[in-house]
Amino acid sequence: MSADPTHACENEPWQGRAILHVDLDAFFAAVEQLDNPEYRNKPVIVGGDPTRRGVVSTCSYEARAYGVRSAMASARAAQLCPHAIWATPHFDRYHEISQAVLAIFREQTPLVQPVSIDEAFLDVTPGRFGEEHPVTVARRIRARIAELGVTASVGIASSKTVAKIASDFDKPDGLTIVCPGDERAFLAPLPVRDMSGIGPKTAERLHALGIRTLGDLAALDDATAREVLGSHGPGLALRARGTDERDVRDNDPVKSVSNERTFSVDVRQPSEIDVALDRLTEKVGQRLRRKALAGRTVTVKLRFSDLSYRTVRKSLAAATNDEHVFGPVARQLVREAWTPGVGLRLLGVGVSGFQERAEQLDLLGELDGAPAQPSAGREDLVRGIDAVREKFGDGALKFGRELKVPPDTGTPRRD
Repeated sequence: MSADPTHACENEPWQGRAILHVDLDAFFAAVEQLDNPEYRNKPVIVGGDPTRRGVVSTCSYEARAYGVRSAMASARAAQLCPHAIWATPHFDRYHEISQAVLAIFREQTPLVQPVSIDEAFLDVTPGRFGEEHPVTVARRIRARIAELGVTASVGIASSKTVAKIASDFDKPDGLTIVCPGDERAFLAPLPVRDMSGIGPKTAERLHALGIRTLGDLAALDDATAREVLGSHGPGLALRARGTDERDVRDNDPVKSVSNERTFSVDVRQPSEIDVALDRLTEKVGQRLRRKALAGRTVTVKLRFSDLSYRTVRKSLAAATNDEHVFGPVARQLVREAWTPGVGLRLLGVGVSGFQERAEQLDLLGELDGAPAQPSAGREDLVRGIDAVREKFGDGALKFGRELKVPPDTGTPRRD
């Protein structure tokens, strides 16, 4: 349970499953420091303009030393670290490095489950795909990632739950090994919030009952866990004991594709919202097509100036990945959920309910409630637009109304 150069686990055969959780350290900021040598060893913040309303996407460890954290308001981050370097996100570059890291993972094992752009689970159980010791594999992965110019922290354990917690134990650039049989002892002293699946409200409920550590949670019997936490209680207690039978699943199915934007200034005019909605739906459509996905459920999320939220959704007659089809539906949902003149702070659009093959909808048929028909011509048009934007950038083609409204400078969030 340490990051020592040599660990006791390495001197004896590994027993049972071996799961790695690899987490790239301060990934976006690390890539900015890689590409801009003058940023190295300095506090770097990737996020929205601190002079406007925005949030921190991520920050370097030098910035974290001043109390800056992800999802913090940019204005607050600027107060805590006034001399920080503010970097504009370069998502294409982050994707490029992420894909290179995934290639390294897949050289070691075919069982790789990406969790996000900067973390993944790997099954490296000896005898399943190779005979090497899991610690040897982990050290090689960290060395290969370092060759790319970024670092990763790795947790090794017999389960996904323990491996994920372990990867956060010795950041940055750490290696934490939990030997088979040591899982419960490793978890026992840790706060309940350290385990995925326990959010702030659940933690508050547990604290009120005197349950503050994972050891406390592990001691609950099934009946008590169910009484305190509902139907998921026994499963959470089991995981707190170090038992988690979930497998690493390669290419875990995507459940939704979404995009959202926090506005620099509260938006109140329908024309401004239409422009923002067009940009969001374009991005969602492009991502759907890149992933070869098509969905039937359109979801819109709104946050108002009083910080209240509203989420509305509608099911389509058939699956689509064409923003010219689901975009008008999203606009209709916004009109139903928002009152003109009320300040809108955040707007999000998502598509879910995926089917393997996209059937493009006839736009008028969908809006009129008539049966939708596939449209090969529309599919060709959308692909042509994608090709132009891939070559010349997202701004190469715009809706006419976009030319009349200044571009928004709010903060986008990755899905």
